[in-house]
Amino acid sequence: MTASQETHSVRAHLRLEINSYDETIRKFIPGYEAGLAKAAAAVAEAAPSLVLDLGAGTGALSAEVLKHNNVGHLCAIDLDVEMLERAKARLLEFGKRVSFRQANFLDPFPECDGVTASLALHHVPSLEEKRALYRRIFAALRPGGVFANADVTVSDQQDERRATYEIWADHLVAHGIDRTRAFEHFAEWAEEDTYFPLEAELTAMREAGFDARCVWRKTPNCVLVGVKLESPEN
Repeated sequence: MTASQETHSVRAHLRLEINSYDETIRKFIPGYEAGLAKAAAAVAEAAPSLVLDLGAGTGALSAEVLKHNNVGHLCAIDLDVEMLERAKARLLEFGKRVSFRQANFLDPFPECDGVTASLALHHVPSLEEKRALYRRIFAALRPGGVFANADVTVSDQQDERRATYEIWADHLVAHGIDRTRAFEHFAEWAEEDTYFPLEAELTAMREAGFDARCVWRKTPNCVLVGVKLESPEN
């Protein structure tokens, strides 16, 4: 277990007030709302009786998932107590269709039909640990279940990596953030965040057993979807 998984605080990591998170994250992440909608729709296609939202934060992705009437129950999971409290307030309208659990990614997952995450799994610091997490998610899903992850991916090739950060900085600048400050943000986030290449993420999901693909992308944000096939091919 990493230190960030034991004590992660969004307030400290992003250097912002929790009350401003939902506004600020749109300035930080290109296509934030579109990514949430794509991830939620992918999981809803399975008509899940139970969805786990890992690192649920303020409940933005949870809300998108629960807007689909064919979703039964969602459990919002987060280690950050402040974020969970915000999620509880946001998701009040969904009543008994939602529950909350303070936990990290290493705690046992119940059997479920869907797993979602948004800007959460980049806190897993190594591909080895991420592969292990994907295997645990795959094991928790029933056949036909869906895993949808909306997160940042960055190439490990120097030129592509540089170009990605320039595009990302353009987004922050367009939202009123000084370009020098944008790159300072990237350096600050790198203290806890690890972004892997898109193909490495997809490979890790496929090695875990998923039929995996990228269904949406707005550099550097993307939505990866993995399906646990009813009769997986060996």
